[in-house]
Amino acid sequence: MASSDAVRRIALSLPEAVEKPAWGMPTFRAGQGGRMFASLDDTDQVMGVKCPKEDREELIAAEPDKFFLREGHDDGYAWIRVRLDALDDEEELRAILADSWRQAATRTLRDRYPEVGGLS
Repeated sequence: MASSDAVRRIALSLPEAVEKPAWGMPTFRAGQGGRMFASLDDTDQVMGVKCPKEDREELIAAEPDKFFLREGHDDGYAWIRVRLDALDDEEELRAILADSWRQAATRTLRDRYPEVGGLS
């Protein structure tokens, strides 16, 4: 099980990650002024992360207790919701956040930090 504190600690440990409040909730961005790669909801029980639209259905079908979409809100976006209490451990949380960071980071930022796992 992961916590909102673990999300914050791991997200901010990624290269050049910054926290910026938006919609009254913490969001995490890849680089100063960069694109958002994670957010916490107002209950601190769910995080949103970048996820290609074509991968979402498969993830939800495989682990519906872990991954979900907010109907009507997430439809048009390359994001998925993650229930923190359904994660196996902090390593799984780290892998999800690193993958999301790589999707949000600019090519220049990704090239500067190739050690961050995830997409190539």
